[in-house]
Amino acid sequence: MTGASRRSARGRIKSSSLSPGSDEGSAYPPSIRRGKGKELVSIGAFKTNLKILVGLIILGIIVIYFVINRLVRHGLLFDESQKPRVITPFPAPKVMDLSMFQGEHKESLYWGTYRPHVYFGVRARTPLSLVAGLMWLGVKDEMYVMRHFCENSDDLSTFGWREHNGRDYGRQELVENDMVIETSFVKSKGDGLGYGGDWAVRIDVKNKGLNDDVKRSAHLFFYLADEGGNVLNLGQDGLDFQGSSLLVSGSREDVGDWQIHLKSQNQLETHYSGFKTPHIYNLSDLVQQNLALQARKFGRLQLSDTSEDSSNIYIFQISGRLPFTIDIPFISGIKGESSNVEKRLTSLTGLPLSDLLKKKHQEFDAKFNECFNLSEKHDSETLGVGRTAIANMLGGIGYFYGQSKIYVPKSTQPGSRDNFLLYWPAELYTAVPSRPFFPRGFLWDEGFHQLLIWRWDIRITLDIVGHWLDLLNIDGWIPREQILGAEALSKVPEEFVVQYPSNGNPPTLFLVIRDLIDAIRMEKFVASEKDEVLSFLERASVRLDAWFQWFNTSQKGKEIGSYFWHGRDNTTTQELNPKTLSSGLDDYPRASHPSEDERHVDLRCWMYRAADCMHSITELLGKEDKLSKENYNSTAKLLSNFNLLNQMHYDSDYGAYFDFGNHTEKVKLIWKEVIQENGQLSRQLVRKTFGKPKLKLVPHLGYVSFFPFMSRIIPPDSPILEKQLDLISNRSILWSDYGLVSLAKTSSMYMKRNTEHDAPYWRGPIWMNMNYMILSSLYHYSIVDGPYREKSKAIYTELRSNLIRNVVRNYYETGYIWEQYDQVKGTGKGTRLFTGWSALTLLIMSEDYPIF
Repeated sequence: MTGASRRSARGRIKSSSLSPGSDEGSAYPPSIRRGKGKELVSIGAFKTNLKILVGLIILGIIVIYFVINRLVRHGLLFDESQKPRVITPFPAPKVMDLSMFQGEHKESLYWGTYRPHVYFGVRARTPLSLVAGLMWLGVKDEMYVMRHFCENSDDLSTFGWREHNGRDYGRQELVENDMVIETSFVKSKGDGLGYGGDWAVRIDVKNKGLNDDVKRSAHLFFYLADEGGNVLNLGQDGLDFQGSSLLVSGSREDVGDWQIHLKSQNQLETHYSGFKTPHIYNLSDLVQQNLALQARKFGRLQLSDTSEDSSNIYIFQISGRLPFTIDIPFISGIKGESSNVEKRLTSLTGLPLSDLLKKKHQEFDAKFNECFNLSEKHDSETLGVGRTAIANMLGGIGYFYGQSKIYVPKSTQPGSRDNFLLYWPAELYTAVPSRPFFPRGFLWDEGFHQLLIWRWDIRITLDIVGHWLDLLNIDGWIPREQILGAEALSKVPEEFVVQYPSNGNPPTLFLVIRDLIDAIRMEKFVASEKDEVLSFLERASVRLDAWFQWFNTSQKGKEIGSYFWHGRDNTTTQELNPKTLSSGLDDYPRASHPSEDERHVDLRCWMYRAADCMHSITELLGKEDKLSKENYNSTAKLLSNFNLLNQMHYDSDYGAYFDFGNHTEKVKLIWKEVIQENGQLSRQLVRKTFGKPKLKLVPHLGYVSFFPFMSRIIPPDSPILEKQLDLISNRSILWSDYGLVSLAKTSSMYMKRNTEHDAPYWRGPIWMNMNYMILSSLYHYSIVDGPYREKSKAIYTELRSNLIRNVVRNYYETGYIWEQYDQVKGTGKGTRLFTGWSALTLLIMSEDYPIF
C-alpha cells in the first residue's frame, strides 16, 4: 500500500468510527453518547486534554534541548562570543571580496568543468548549481559497468584533457577497449545571454583501430541536475529524436530561463528518466537500478521513459552505432523571441561549433608556445606530454562548497565519531592532485600547482590562492585537506575526513607568492597584471602574516630557530616509524620515538622561505615590520644562519643534514598474536623496540636532508655544497637513471613497509615535486659564481634529462602521468593521471624555476 493509500485509509477509519449517530466502534457508554452526563464528559475531556498538552510541552522541550545540543556540538549554533576559536573565521576583509574578483572576472569563470571527480562534468561556481555530466556503459570481464566517477580500477587505456585553457575551452579523450570518447567543452559570451553565458558540449564516439565494417553500439547517459531542487521541465520531443530535440528546460535566479538541446546528424535512439532527490553523488546507482529493472521486465537495456513528480534531475540515454557525434548546447537568459534562441543554437552546433572548437584549439597551441617556448628544445612526443601536463592541471580545477570537520575532543570514548565541530560553510576554487584518487584540495600540493598555473593565467592563480587564504581561522590555521560537499565526502574514508587544528602542512603558498614578487621585480607582468598582484598582496598580507604566526608559535621547538611537525603518534604499536602526515612526506622516517625534543630540518627551511617571503612583501608594499610584532628580516636571517643550521642539523661524518630527536635504529615489525576487542585471537604485525632511544641526529638520508640545499642556504663556495652534490650524484645512495629516489638506498628504512598494510610511500619512489626543487637549486648553483659551478651544471643537465625522458616514456607506454616513479625501473606507480605536482615536468622542460 502506498503512503497516500495508508493516509486515506486511516482517514476513512477515523471518519466512520466517529460519524454522528453511529454507535458501532465507539469507546463511550450509550448514556454518554446520547447526551446524558455531559458535565462528566466535559471535565474528563479537559483533564485528558490537559495531560496531553503538558506531555506535548515536555516532549517539545526535550526535543528542542537535544536539537540545540546537537547543533552546538557540531558548531552550527553558537553565540558569537562563545564560538570556539577553531571554527571562527579570521577577522579581516576577505581576499575574494576584492573588486578584481568581481564583475567580468567572476562572470567569465562562472561555468566550467569544475567537477574533477567525474569523467566529464560541468557546474557553476555557486553552492547550489545546475550540474551536467556524462556516464556511459563500459565493459569489464564481459559485463556491462557504468562509468561515471574517475576510478583507477576502471582500467581505461588512457583518459584526460588533451587541451584546456582553464576558462572557456577544453578537449578530453577517454579510451576504453575499442571505443574512444572525445568530449569538448566551449563557452560563448555576448549581450543578452544569462549570467556566465552559453556553453556547448560535443561528444564524439568512435571505434579505435577497427575496420569501419565492424559496428558496435554505445550507450551514453547525459544528465542535468539542479542542486537547489528547482524543478526541471522535460522537453516534449525527447522520445522521438529526429536530429534535434529540446531535452530539458528550467529557470534559475542566476541564469534566468534556460534550455538544453540535443543535436546530431546520426541515427540515434533516446530514452530518459527523471528523479527528485537532493543528492547527486549516488546518481549512477539510480541509473543502474533503473536499467536493471527495465532489463528484468522487458529484456531491454534502456531507461524507463518515466519521471518522478517535480524531478530536479533528468538523465538522457543516447544510444547509437559507432561512430556518432552529438552536440549539447546550453542556452541561458531566455526572454521570449528577442533572445534569438535558434540563432544561438545554430552557433553552438554543427559546423559553426566545429569552427569555434578549431579556433580554440589554435589559440591553445599559440598560448602554449608563448608561455613555455619549447618548440625548438624538444621533439613532438615531449611537447605532447607538456601539453597534456598543463591541460590536465587546468582541466582538473574544481569548485567545492561545504563545511570541514574539525577535531575537537568531546567524548572520553576512544574512537568516538562525534569528536568534531563543523567549520563555517565555505567555497573553494582549487586545482587537485589527481582526478581518480585525490579530486579535492590539498594545501601543500596547491603551492606547487600554482608555480605552473600562474605562468599560464595569473588571474586564475590569484583567485585560487585567495580562496585558500579565506579559509584561515582566527588563530591563523588552514585545514590541510579540504573535503567539502556530499560528493567529495562520498569519495573519502570516514577516518580521513576530520582535520586536526594542531597539525600544519608545508606552507607552499609562500613559494608561489615569492615567485610572483620576483616576477614583478623582473617586469614579467603587464601593468594591469602588476596592479592586480599588488592589490592582492595588500589585502592578503594580514592573512599571510597570521598564517606565519600560527606556524611560528604552534610548531616551534625547544631551541631557538627549531621547529617540529605536530601530529605524530607517540603511542602507536603498529607503525614501524610513526608517520608525519602534517609534513606532506607521510612515512618518511623521522625519530623513532616522537617527542617535543624533535627538530625537523624541512620545517625549519619552510619557515625560512616563509619569513623571507613575508619580508619581501613588506618591502614591496612599504610596510616594513608593520604587519605584526615579527621582524621578518631578522627571522629570515636567523633561519638562514649557516653556522646555526649546521650546529642543529649537520652531521659532518655523513656530510648531510638530518632531523634531531629521540631515536634508535633498533625497531622492527614482528608478528604477534593479539586479542581483539571481540575476544578473538588474531595475528598482527606490531612494533617492537630492541634498544633504548637517545636524543641524536636521525641518520636517514633522503629528500628531507636536502632542504637546506633546496632553500639555497648553503653558500656557493662552501665545501658542504660539494658534499651535497656528491650525495645527489652517488648511484649507491640517491641517484637513478629516472630521477632522485626519496630515501637513500643505504637507509635502514629504504623500501620498508610501515605497517602490515602500508607499502613504502616516501621511502624510495621518485617524486617530481622534490626533484623539481632539487633541480631548481642545481640550476641556481650552476649560474652563480663558485668553485662548484661546473659540477652543479653537469649534475643538473643529466638529472633534468633523466626526469623528462622517464616521464615521457611512461606516458606513451601507459597513457598517463603518474604520482611517483619506481626507484629501480622508473615505471609509473601510485595513482595515475596525477597531474598535480607531477605536471611540474613542463617547467623542467622549459627550465623555468623560482629565483628565490
